[in-house]
Amino acid sequence: MFLFLSFLLLLKNPSLAQSLNDDGQDVKRSHFPDGFFFGTSTSSYQVEGAYIEDGKGLNNWDVFSHIPGNIKNNDNGDIADNHYYRFMEDIELMCSLGTNAYRFSISWTRILPRGKFGQVNPRGIMFYNKLIDNLLERGLEPFVTIHHHDIPQELVDRYGGWLSPLMQEDFVYFAEICFKSFGDRIKNWITMNEPNLLVDMSYIRGWYPPAHCSPPFGNCSAGNSDIEPLIAMHNMILGHAKAVKLYREHFQLKQGGSIGIVGFTEYFEPLRDNELDRQAVSRALAFTNAWLFDAVVFGDYPSEMRLYLGSALPTFSPEETSYVKGSLDFIGMNFYTSLYAKDCIHSACISGGDRPIRGFVHTTGERDGEPIGGRCGNPRFFVVPEGMEKIVNYMKERYNNMPMFVTENGFSPPQQNDQVQALLQDTNRVNFHKSCLAALARAIRNGADVRGYFVWSLVDNFEWIDGYSQRYGLYYVDRQTLERVPKLSAKWYKNFLANGSSNHNNEEDLTIRSFRNTNAII
Repeated sequence: MFLFLSFLLLLKNPSLAQSLNDDGQDVKRSHFPDGFFFGTSTSSYQVEGAYIEDGKGLNNWDVFSHIPGNIKNNDNGDIADNHYYRFMEDIELMCSLGTNAYRFSISWTRILPRGKFGQVNPRGIMFYNKLIDNLLERGLEPFVTIHHHDIPQELVDRYGGWLSPLMQEDFVYFAEICFKSFGDRIKNWITMNEPNLLVDMSYIRGWYPPAHCSPPFGNCSAGNSDIEPLIAMHNMILGHAKAVKLYREHFQLKQGGSIGIVGFTEYFEPLRDNELDRQAVSRALAFTNAWLFDAVVFGDYPSEMRLYLGSALPTFSPEETSYVKGSLDFIGMNFYTSLYAKDCIHSACISGGDRPIRGFVHTTGERDGEPIGGRCGNPRFFVVPEGMEKIVNYMKERYNNMPMFVTENGFSPPQQNDQVQALLQDTNRVNFHKSCLAALARAIRNGADVRGYFVWSLVDNFEWIDGYSQRYGLYYVDRQTLERVPKLSAKWYKNFLANGSSNHNNEEDLTIRSFRNTNAII
């Protein structure tokens, strides 16, 4: 009877069956191609700290996080993980793991405290030179993101940030300084991180600065959730494309690097097994993933968006199309979750899904009260490992198997236990990465040109509006001392990279011992 009931449970929830199957797979490093990059990811505001030191100016997150109520527990990135002063220690952590790459971002206001309205900060240049040189000396390939959410507050005050086309030239000016200062050593540039998510959070939901939104998505003091995200996204894509054009015309041949862009990617399954919800899946994929990547690959927005948004969706001029089209050498994918998609054209939906800006699609992580996968700390994220394989295959087919990197993939537990020993025994994170890597390996075996995988994140850090309440790191960070302590997942990743095996048995005692000696690294 128990076996029969178990069988029925797996039939009812195929995602659970797939997860169990994936967890049991002994994924190995040898399953990935030679020269494959295995790394970790961070971003400047989330880890650096030193927010007004050594000439750095204020960015939009510095200002936003200091307004009471904007961030959980009123946390901020003033100190963050103190990476600005502890970067050498963090490089040692990366080396101890056995990774061969590190993805980080450059703080716009550490280089240009006032944007183009002030001077270049030499101490900011010096910091990133030291970081890059030490990474290379230790055999770690830098993957550098130029813009990861933070922009100079001065540009917000002067003309509203990404809502203004003037931001395009500001970004190109910043990118050019980065190419000139660091491009002789950087072989993998990323212009922007997740513009599609940024405009959603900033201009639809109003959760990120400048906190613009309108009903039914929220009740902000300013904004238009149906129009502003389209404008901001258009300016970001044009800024990206102009920076790529500059790089290709003046730097790429001499410096020998590649340049791409990172998008927030999600996969979707139909809420019900019917044609309407299958069509909703196609729209959800277009409005989430293809909004960015169709533009930079094909030079125009997806036809699904043009159909439902009409004249509200901006257009590219023939000249703009000439440099927007093909403005990337590789695709960067941040993948965390899959969701269900429900049609809102022919059936009733809750407010939001019934709007053109959402493609008339309601997305959810539950069907009849059952989650699509294991729950995570972020209520919109679920553990759906097969989604990794499916989203990679989707990108492979839609974009002619352009080179891809999984630039972020990570897990934060659903119940944040503040007991340190419990945080260190993160078997759920180990299983998450094992399962996602197994799914990625299958996609690669089936021909997907994926060239790297980056864990989010190296260390627990400032997770935007969630502050320090969400922990994605392989290393626990003591918020009082800022000491880094390896979790079980760090030990698993080290073993996976060193021995080619995903086995993590008998690691628990090592984690406990390392906590007792917080100066120890793996």
